[in-house]
Amino acid sequence: RLRFLLVSLSPLPPLQNPSRMEAKALPLSHFRARAGSPLLLSAEASSAARKGSGAPGRSRASRYDAGAPPSRAGRGGVWKRDDPEDSPRRTGMTGVPKLNPKFSTKRAGTSKVPIINFEVSHHRAVAAVRLLRADKGKAFVDLLNEKANDSGENEMGYVERTLGFSTRHLDDRDIRLVTVIVAGTVRWKRYIDYLIMSLCSEEKVFSNMEPLLLQILRIGFFEILKLNVPAYAVVDENVRLAKVALRPGAGNMVNAILRKLLLLKETDSLPLPNIEGDDRAQARALSIIYSHPVWMVRRWIRFLGKEEALKLMNWNNSDPYFSLRVNTTNGYTRDDLVNRLEDLQVHYEKSIMDEFVRIREGMQAVLQAGLLKEGMCAVQDESAGFVVSVVDPQPGETIMDCCAAPGGKTLFMASRLAGQGKVSALDINKGRLRILMEAAKCHNLDDIITDIHGDLRLYAKESTVKYDKVLLDAPCSGLGVLSKRADLRWNRQFEDLEELVCLQDELLDSASLLVKPGGVLIYSTCSIDHEENENRVTTFVQRHPEFTPQGVHGYVPAEFITDDGFYSSSPTKHSLDGAFAARLVRSMH
Repeated sequence: RLRFLLVSLSPLPPLQNPSRMEAKALPLSHFRARAGSPLLLSAEASSAARKGSGAPGRSRASRYDAGAPPSRAGRGGVWKRDDPEDSPRRTGMTGVPKLNPKFSTKRAGTSKVPIINFEVSHHRAVAAVRLLRADKGKAFVDLLNEKANDSGENEMGYVERTLGFSTRHLDDRDIRLVTVIVAGTVRWKRYIDYLIMSLCSEEKVFSNMEPLLLQILRIGFFEILKLNVPAYAVVDENVRLAKVALRPGAGNMVNAILRKLLLLKETDSLPLPNIEGDDRAQARALSIIYSHPVWMVRRWIRFLGKEEALKLMNWNNSDPYFSLRVNTTNGYTRDDLVNRLEDLQVHYEKSIMDEFVRIREGMQAVLQAGLLKEGMCAVQDESAGFVVSVVDPQPGETIMDCCAAPGGKTLFMASRLAGQGKVSALDINKGRLRILMEAAKCHNLDDIITDIHGDLRLYAKESTVKYDKVLLDAPCSGLGVLSKRADLRWNRQFEDLEELVCLQDELLDSASLLVKPGGVLIYSTCSIDHEENENRVTTFVQRHPEFTPQGVHGYVPAEFITDDGFYSSSPTKHSLDGAFAARLVRSMH
């Protein structure tokens, strides 16, 4: 107050930049405090500063939009600045913090040469932006392949548009770290957010937290709790990222909260919800501890039992393995694939299926070595391979794959035909069909596979062609593949099951029209829910008495066969993705 009074009453000497002094002379009423962060300019103060300064630009050292009301800066509001698809907004700044000379303050877009910041952690910056995009539904949480389809350049573009600067191109180690951090942070999001909220001084600090700041905190919590990363590195790098990408005060908040977390971890006093009360209350507590939606936890405890449900959630939260299927059509054998993996120093283990090998790490090496592009192998889980075994493609047969994209089962079925027969790949998504046919050409199967773009429900009514075998790998909840699809658990609601069940019935009815008399309809999902699996088969047979369930004995190992004769793989029992398949034979009349 005294400073303001002296500045207001004393004559001022001429200034080269009067806007700075005008900013300093603002009364204290123009400032507002926010819990856990330094004083920030209010909307009125920011507006006055912009008018006085006449400078529309902003420093790259601070990304806080002083002109936005607090509600818009909150996590739940619309904050255009954090949208990677948009260009950075121009905002006024009342002062420019002193910057390291290595860090350029030029605005992105004014030069063709990207502004590269060498001080921040490259993989953490990319991970934070990818998490932002995933939260907005604009990115999948999957492998980041820098050399495929220019995805690396696209990723750097998102980083520059969101943060205002670029990082250097990621090397193989960086790409692996981005993949691990993004997938792990998304898996543990519910648990991490519970801890962040517990360590904030007030609940509204968490609820109003800027989206980018929240992602940086989530990354730090995941690294401290789940990765073997030195604590000092986690704190230092994430604080620096917050300061550069947002503002110094944001870095101070990250520093304070991460240090609180470290202290609680060292003293083994991390806050956890109590597992007590009725079933609903216990499910809520378990959903936080194991980071799953409450409805999934309640459903699994009800149908699987508590012990099996906890095993399943542990499986979903573990780092997934990936399986590679060798492409025998191109003349390769599993030994050929194994030799290439050894050359790449990728650890592997052979699968119970002859065409498959498993890898826990090294997928980036496989991708960048070109093993997929040259047609040596395809990424496919053994659970999907067993579904193809249930189909049992034989040379000379005609097969319809009703929901074919992305095409893993289509390619495998076509390879089993040994150059004799046809596979028709039908899908409603034209772009995914194009990718399927590109893979078919790579695997030398484009003469066997024919793509059909259309809706199965309409196509089946109009088509007069009948097939020996029809595979309906139906759209489903994906509850059997949550370990590989880290974001899927948060994108599924209980209400989705009801809609999916209706869709599955419609598609089954349509697929049945394409089966020849004496032919076989195979229904499959990547779900472990009885409502989507056994119950759909039961109701279908009631509607279509011309179809009879046929056991899968002889097609898959006995350990995968249910009491009703269906194929079923379980993550907790078989260490495979969860999947289901049933054979339904049409009568001759």
